[in-house]
Amino acid sequence: MYFRQLFDSLSSTYTYLLADEASRDAVIIDPVLEQHERDAALISELGFNLRYAIDTHVHADHVTGVTALQQRFGSKRVLGERAGAPCADVMVKEGDRIYFGRHSLEVLETPGHTAGCVSYVSAEPELVFSGDALLIRGCGRTDFQEGSASELYRSVHEKLFELPPQTLVCPAHDYKGRTMSSIGEETELNPRLGGGRTLAEFEATMAALKLDPPKRMAVAVPANLACGGAPDPLHSVPTFDKSWAPIVESAAGVPQVEPGWLSQHLGAVAVIDVRDLDEYRSDLGHIAGSELRPLASLAIAAASLPRDRPLVFVCRSGGRSGKAALELARRGFYRVASLAGGMRAWNQQGLSVEFGLPHGISSERQG
Repeated sequence: MYFRQLFDSLSSTYTYLLADEASRDAVIIDPVLEQHERDAALISELGFNLRYAIDTHVHADHVTGVTALQQRFGSKRVLGERAGAPCADVMVKEGDRIYFGRHSLEVLETPGHTAGCVSYVSAEPELVFSGDALLIRGCGRTDFQEGSASELYRSVHEKLFELPPQTLVCPAHDYKGRTMSSIGEETELNPRLGGGRTLAEFEATMAALKLDPPKRMAVAVPANLACGGAPDPLHSVPTFDKSWAPIVESAAGVPQVEPGWLSQHLGAVAVIDVRDLDEYRSDLGHIAGSELRPLASLAIAAASLPRDRPLVFVCRSGGRSGKAALELARRGFYRVASLAGGMRAWNQQGLSVEFGLPHGISSERQG
């Protein structure tokens, strides 16, 4: 595998370019907008075919370069499903893989710094691109963007520290000139999370930080919820009819309804589940009466969706359903919403679920 670590001195951000040297397919992780010309020149010089431009999370300290690179190379923009950025072309979740040539990156959901943080693991060579979840002798802060010290502790201890100790840690930032670490080193030596430190000790450490907000946060977060791209007048956030429910718009402009409200109004809305079939019948179950319309086929199915009732879109965590709500609103369905938090939030609130195949699909047809 071709591997190159690049650096932005203004934000102390590491960008990683990976490629399969046989097929020339490549991915880039955490590109910075101001450095996209540098990155594009390197990709072109080496003759790589950029397949994916990946962000480990919605950054608060710089604007991402994923859209600028997409405009140059046609690459797909990748973010975690829980990131709340419906601009992403690919929304990943735990266990998904990003393929480039004979290589792949496995997705680990590692929330805590933000709710939507994901890490990417390469088995050959053994690398983990940990974003801000795990830094060299440190970790990302947990005091904004739905951060949680307890979640971050679990993400690191139950997922990252479970990787082989020789796995190289490739973080999104370093502020002291260090380039790389290893899981074994961080498990033993990380002063916040390693050396047997308890959850209570970690929570106390994070609560005592009292850091100022990132200097570019007010610019970076809104821009990165739009994948770092300027608003497209053909794909701008539409105006919604909010009279039918207690609609709350997310930071990315997605209309949302809460699970408790939906559970009390199932007869008044059409529930459209945009997950894949295997997810629909997974251990999270599905909402009674919901109609399965996977996101990839939603544009084709739009003509057959009901217009006499509001549409509430559902997925695992709220990312794909948010994308579906925006897409259908642009197609003239103005009474639409996404289920906030998806089936994860529905289950966490103990609401009723069903299991099995959608109506009209038999197990024989799946075999």
